[in-house]
Amino acid sequence: RGRGPVATVLVQRGTLKVGSIVVAGSAWGRVRALLDDHGANVVEAPPSMPVEVLGFQGAPDAGDRVAVVENEARAREITEYRDRQRREKLAAKGAGVARTSLSDMMSNLKTAGRKEIPIILKGDVQGSVEAITTALEKIGNDEVGARIIHGGVGGVTESDVTLAIASKAVIIGFNVRAHKEARDMAETQGIEIRYYNIIYNLVDDIKAALSGMLAPTLRETMLGNAVIQEIFNISKVGNVAGCRVTDGVVQRGAHVRLIRDNVVVHEGKLSTLKRFKDEVPIVQAGQECGMAFENYENMHKGDVIECYNVEEIRRTL
Repeated sequence: RGRGPVATVLVQRGTLKVGSIVVAGSAWGRVRALLDDHGANVVEAPPSMPVEVLGFQGAPDAGDRVAVVENEARAREITEYRDRQRREKLAAKGAGVARTSLSDMMSNLKTAGRKEIPIILKGDVQGSVEAITTALEKIGNDEVGARIIHGGVGGVTESDVTLAIASKAVIIGFNVRAHKEARDMAETQGIEIRYYNIIYNLVDDIKAALSGMLAPTLRETMLGNAVIQEIFNISKVGNVAGCRVTDGVVQRGAHVRLIRDNVVVHEGKLSTLKRFKDEVPIVQAGQECGMAFENYENMHKGDVIECYNVEEIRRTL
């Protein structure tokens, strides 16, 4: 806090001095201070010496090579070129490449209907952002997944909120907070910003959200069978099938299949179940009853009625 972007650098060749203009990836800056491994200020860092470098305009990525350049104009030229290259790579990755093999085409078909949670991730250090990105990419499947549309180091800015509005994304801050202007803008636009300081809690919340997006598994439980013995036409009601329950039970409101010559001709719900003149909730095997289906009256004598329940089972990742 109060130091701005900080990069830990291991000098490999030459000497890094306070006041030098440095470039690392698409970030540049003038070295404002150098701190050794004991936290003490040093004026210069010779080869093999690790130091913390203060003065970068933005946070470089872990693994970027650091180079000293002659002036600010040269630093801006290099970083602008690298930033442009990075944007072009991201655009090409988003657009995708031409698929030529059959396996690639099948893979595309599998992910075409995939539901995704778009996420903008801001963290305190590059290592945390990379670890969270890797963890989130592993918890999806062919149906659902998390997509990191932007990941970076530092607090949540107005640019992040603008990107979240355009992409309908959730903003996650790991050990960072939103700037006041960004917070006000997010509240006005209805953009959610979630803060975390433990990676496991973040991953568990995203996993729970993705599990809620999974379509439930439907499980059928067979209740019983009945045979239609006669068809009766009742005014204001329509066709009612006089049936005898051959096995199991028949319940009002349950799902039914009408089977004729071993072919399913209708699937729907049982709207009416009568025993003599009374509506009953259930009829046991060996008893006779009257049945009517929802929005279907084309029943024939000798048809078999299967009665079953459908249970929805929630899936998790």
